[in-house]
Amino acid sequence: MFSSWRKTTNLLNLQKQVKGIMNAISGHHFGTDGKTEKHTVCVEGNIGSGKTTLLEYFSTYPYTEVTKEPVEKWRNIKGMNALEYMYKDASRWGLTFQTYVQLTMLQIHTQPQVKRVKMMERSIYSAKYCFVENLYQSGKMPEIEYTVLTEWFDFLLKTQDIKVDLIVYLKTKPETDLRRIKERCRPEEKQIPLEYLETLHNLHEDWLIKKKFPLPAPVLVLNGEYEKEEMIKEYESYTPHILRGPA
Repeated sequence: MFSSWRKTTNLLNLQKQVKGIMNAISGHHFGTDGKTEKHTVCVEGNIGSGKTTLLEYFSTYPYTEVTKEPVEKWRNIKGMNALEYMYKDASRWGLTFQTYVQLTMLQIHTQPQVKRVKMMERSIYSAKYCFVENLYQSGKMPEIEYTVLTEWFDFLLKTQDIKVDLIVYLKTKPETDLRRIKERCRPEEKQIPLEYLETLHNLHEDWLIKKKFPLPAPVLVLNGEYEKEEMIKEYESYTPHILRGPA
């Protein structure tokens, strides 16, 4: 009888091990109710920090869905380029542009999630805590416009399901960002000065490192200074943590 019990126990342990291996291979992570847990990962960082490269790497995993910033929407609102308008005259177009950014990011946050891991380029949070804050602190957005956007943002957080499980922060030097921006040659970004990138860097640090603004999730900081080949090695080493979500 003892031998039979031991064989049954060994068989159950073997089944658990096999199930664990298969889950790791397929990317499934089951909760206590037996259902597959879904995670949302937001990739944050300065302009030119390498967010697109990271997302392209993780898009090759069969259980991840990747959503990049809706730049094409911003470039074409019934034929009008709101992104270009904002860069040319932030005082005039900052509110218009950030209102539309808030809308389009909300759409991405709330769209049905099909796969286990949803990875987003930036979020409604960085739009507010980094880019809206930059406009306001630089004097390009008057207080009344800032207050309207802030109240609208607070309302959305209270009434919408904007769940984030992990933030991956690609930390880079502004000088590195500027070099990469020049290399990729996006028309709207031609006039971006180093000072603008330095300000955005400080705001990302204020939010994600110094926690001056609320954090919706734990933050994983990656060194974004490496060139592409070395960055891919960095992604590989952190893949289990990024795709599993918080422990």
